[in-house]
Amino acid sequence: MKLIGMLDSPYVRRVAISLQLLGLKFEHQSLSVFRTFDQFSQINPVVKAPTLVCDDGTVLMDSTLILEYAEALARPRTLLPTGIAELQRDLHIIGLALAAVEKCVQIVYEHGVRPPEKLHEPWLLRVTGQALAAYSELERELSTGKLPLGSPGTSQAGVTVAVAWHFTQQMIPKEIPAERFPQLVAYSSAAESLPQFRAAPHGDATYQSAV
Repeated sequence: MKLIGMLDSPYVRRVAISLQLLGLKFEHQSLSVFRTFDQFSQINPVVKAPTLVCDDGTVLMDSTLILEYAEALARPRTLLPTGIAELQRDLHIIGLALAAVEKCVQIVYEHGVRPPEKLHEPWLLRVTGQALAAYSELERELSTGKLPLGSPGTSQAGVTVAVAWHFTQQMIPKEIPAERFPQLVAYSSAAESLPQFRAAPHGDATYQSAV
C-alpha cells in the first residue's frame, strides 16, 4: 500500500499513525495538494489527501474510509473497542476531534488562501467558536475518563484526539489557547513521545518506519 499526502495534514497523519498501530506495512509519498497538484492528480484526479493506493491499484480517499479498510485488513487487530458502550464513547470522541480539526483547517485556509482584504470575520468567529466548543467537550471527556495510550492499547479515539490537538497547536495556537485545555496538552505530549507518532511527525517529512 502507498499513502499519499503530507504529514502536515492531520488526516494524513492520523492514517499514518493508525496503520502502524494496526501492524500494516505501507509506503508514504509526501505530496502537497497545493505545490504538487499536477503530480498528485496523476495518482488521484480528485487530489484529496489522504489518498491510499491499495496493493491492487484501487485508490481510496477520506481518512475515515481508509481506516475502515485498514481495520478490515488488520482483523482481529483493531483500534476500536468491541463493547457497545465503549465503542459508543470512542465514536463520540472521534466525532468531536474530527469536528474540531475540521474547523481548525478552515481557519488555516481562511488565513492562508484567502487574500487578507477578503477575510470574512463573522465566518472566522463562527468556526473558531465551533472548534473551541469541540475541544471543550474533549477536555471534559479526558477529565472524566481516560483514553488508553501506549502500545498495545492506543485507540483510534486517542490517535485522532492527539493528532487533532497537535495540528491545532502547530498551526493556530492563538485561536485555541493551550492554557485552557491542560488535559489535552498532557495527552498530546504523551502521545507524541510514542514511536508511531515520532515516525510520522507533523510537517513535510516522509514517514520512516519506527521498527
